Amino acid sequence: MSEDNEDSAYLSPPVQRASRLLRHIGEGDRVTNMAATARALGINRTTLLRLLTTLESERFIEPAPNGGWRIGLGLIGIAAQAFFSQDLVQTAAPAIGRLADQVDLSAHLGVMDGTEIVYVVRRTPENGRYVSNIRIGSRLPAHAANMGRIILAHLPPARVEEIFAGTPLPASTEQTPVTMEQLRARLDADRAEGLAWSDGFFESGISSVAAAIFDSSGAPVAALNVSGHTAAFEGAARRERIGGLVRETADEISRRLGWAGPATSHNTTKLKVVA
Repeated sequence: MSEDNEDSAYLSPPVQRASRLLRHIGEGDRVTNMAATARALGINRTTLLRLLTTLESERFIEPAPNGGWRIGLGLIGIAAQAFFSQDLVQTAAPAIGRLADQVDLSAHLGVMDGTEIVYVVRRTPENGRYVSNIRIGSRLPAHAANMGRIILAHLPPARVEEIFAGTPLPASTEQTPVTMEQLRARLDADRAEGLAWSDGFFESGISSVAAAIFDSSGAPVAALNVSGHTAAFEGAARRERIGGLVRETADEISRRLGWAGPATSHNTTKLKVVA
């Protein structure tokens, strides 16, 4: 028996079918047409239904808002935990923990997955009065959440158009951009300031501010934010301090990832923050 045949003898066809279905859903098939998906995977509809039911029970998939299925928090959580073995999270986590204590707010790191932002780090202040209930593995619509917005703001406009092509922009609040024209205007403002602010934009009574994190090529690979009750952001000096520390922390993480961005671009803000 050849080595290839030996290896194939230990393969599990049910696991392969489940893996192919997960990959298929992850690539955009929400399985709204059972017959078409079954044909694409080379299985019958009964087997497909059993796979869907089993994967949902394990929280590997979940019902999508507009019908069909999407990757679930159970699987995303496993993937998010895997990020902890990667340079991004290992580099960012200590700085994000320090930021949470500095501003007395919950701090998070997120990465883009299609049209959503996935939370991969969560740090809360030791003595904070407000603690975010966002879990690692949670995901939010990128066009509505400020970590998604600040990443999108630093992508080429054509790439943003490609990401949202044919995709509706559902409203989370009345502040949410629901057309590409509104989204482009919001991203232009975020990019100009270098921060994406949210005062009740995603959740009423909750404010936050986000900054992008760049890799060695200058591409936005993640974002960090801090969030809390809107009252915790009140006052011009308080907002300036929070925004400055968020920007400073994002720059620190980016440089540790090899980013060679302008070291003096935010010096004025930093001097004000330190003072």
